[in-house]
Amino acid sequence: VQLQASGGGLVQTGGSLRLSCATSGGTFSSYTKGWFRQAPGREREFVAAITRGSGTTYYADFVKGRFTMSSDNAENTVYLQMSNLKPEDTAVYYCAATQRSGLTSTRRYDYWGQGTQVTVSS
Repeated sequence: VQLQASGGGLVQTGGSLRLSCATSGGTFSSYTKGWFRQAPGREREFVAAITRGSGTTYYADFVKGRFTMSSDNAENTVYLQMSNLKPEDTAVYYCAATQRSGLTSTRRYDYWGQGTQVTVSS
């Protein structure tokens, strides 16, 4: 499975961005897809995920109410709509896919995109 993340950029505090992750090479609906982020000097952390099958979404507490993850099965693409952005959201955002359980752990994901930079200015 190949993943290609895009949509990052520079935005002011309170602004919005939509990240996209296009996938290829696998059966899209058979994978759980996740978004993670990594700020300089910090470990990569879970942001959101959408499960295979039911399509249930899960979010880290720090993005609940601000970020929304969605999936377009026809386009084999997942999205992360980010609103009310804060400077602490600045990071490289990665999309990932897995067929294993444990959707909040980086170690459970087998396929990763290249990352897209999100910078939120104060």
